[in-house]
Amino acid sequence: MATQAAKIQTYIWTGKDRAGKVAKGELHVTNQAIAKAQLRKQGIAIKSVKRKPKPLFSPRKKPIKPADIAIFARQLATMMKAGVPLVQAFDIVIDGLDNPSMKELVLTIKNEVASGTGLAPSLEKHPQYFDDLFCSLVAAGEQSGALETMLDRVATYKEKTEALKSKIKKAMSYPIAVVAVSIIVTGILLIKVVPQFAATFSSFGADLPAFTLFVLGLSDFAIANWYIILALVIAGSVGFKEARVRSKRFSDNVDALSLRLPVVGDILNQAVVARFSRTLSTTFAAGVPLVEALDSVAGAAGNAVYAKAINNIRDEVTAGLQLNQAIRNTNLFPSMLLQMVAIGEESGALDEMLDKVASYYEEAVDNSVDGLTSLLEPLIMSVLGVLIGGLMIAMYLPIFQLGAVV
Repeated sequence: MATQAAKIQTYIWTGKDRAGKVAKGELHVTNQAIAKAQLRKQGIAIKSVKRKPKPLFSPRKKPIKPADIAIFARQLATMMKAGVPLVQAFDIVIDGLDNPSMKELVLTIKNEVASGTGLAPSLEKHPQYFDDLFCSLVAAGEQSGALETMLDRVATYKEKTEALKSKIKKAMSYPIAVVAVSIIVTGILLIKVVPQFAATFSSFGADLPAFTLFVLGLSDFAIANWYIILALVIAGSVGFKEARVRSKRFSDNVDALSLRLPVVGDILNQAVVARFSRTLSTTFAAGVPLVEALDSVAGAAGNAVYAKAINNIRDEVTAGLQLNQAIRNTNLFPSMLLQMVAIGEESGALDEMLDKVASYYEEAVDNSVDGLTSLLEPLIMSVLGVLIGGLMIAMYLPIFQLGAVV
């Protein structure tokens, strides 16, 4: 198991340079001894070195997102391909980072590498940011002497994966946005607008239409219990999120259900196939043995149903079955993938075939998300029109009846 890396600290120093002039500055290192050693190398006559105090109300740290890791991988790959030494490449990357948390992470890795630790072991100390696949590909590059090539493959893989995740989030967030907007607009009308009409109707002295009475009843209920409704919505959202984290059975059931949803389910299936193909292509091209590659693919599947199926594929391949037949036995993957894998196994170009499959399904996901967006735009207008129009009709029905009587 990887040991926890020492935390980077900021130290303020003062002293005199080689010319005898007063100098001062800051260093970002793990401890005071390293800070003093670096200053001595620079020819500084040290007067004081002390840890920079933290502000009383320090701002919340900006989190490190997977997109930040993808950008880091691409920048490092570009520097390495240009012939820049690894430690110097880290310095260039650090200078271009805006996220302080990411800058601290890269600086920690740079110090580990500068002290003689390999890049892959340095990355393995931060598993929350660099997964097993990332680290294994970098390790393969270091062992083969082709680190810049492996970093380029890792960068491409991370970029493709993050682009795919972005499309899936877009597909999932749009229907949620429709429901949220509808609920908010309806709530505002019931709590703020309908009571104004109710005060007017109280002076009519006539029976109100059933539809109007129903809406007035909803308004009274919303006004009396809005805080309970809001608490239930918040509790439901938090409870769902916690249940997914804490209960594997619940999470697996949600994953299975999501694949059967209309429209969105097709997009999720295509996305998992694209991710499966892209991950297996990347690892296989890097020379990772197929069984080990399937372990990485299962971890990157993003869906419990497919992760279980991929583990079954790994077990059957380990037992001697061909990959295309093991995939076929799951009854989950599309025929196009099966045929391309079979061709790849026969021709010895499995990584190329899988790359083509990944590109095809990534484009299919992109087109499906665009189609879903186009479908939901008029649906939003229709839903809001029915809700707002229905409420307005319910409020104006008594006025219309009164006009007819007059």
